[in-house]
Amino acid sequence: HVQLVESGGGSVQAGGSLRLSCVASGYTVSRNCMAWFRQAPGKEREGVATLTRSLTIAYADAVKGRFTISRDNLKNTLYLQMNSLKPEDTAMYYCAARSVYYCNTVAARNFEFWGQGTQVTVS
Repeated sequence: HVQLVESGGGSVQAGGSLRLSCVASGYTVSRNCMAWFRQAPGKEREGVATLTRSLTIAYADAVKGRFTISRDNLKNTLYLQMNSLKPEDTAMYYCAARSVYYCNTVAARNFEFWGQGTQVTVS
């Protein structure tokens, strides 16, 4: 049984930073493709960053240079470091995982496993 549990969200002023964590159980973060998504009210869920087994990383244009995705294999945890936050980054952030090692897609429908989300509010 796969469980992904996010934490680290909160309220922050524009220009501030947050670090999101996603602890996995029943799943090995280093084995397959993992990603962070976000969904703002009234908008579709969008991919923010992806990380493959071989540490290939991709970012959405809106977050390039500000967000960093990483993982800690010993802690079996995925992270998203978010710097220079903007009000438009306000959203529910979700950790997601696939059952394959490659990340050839940021379509949410291709990710089998999801966390419950953590809210990020930037004012």
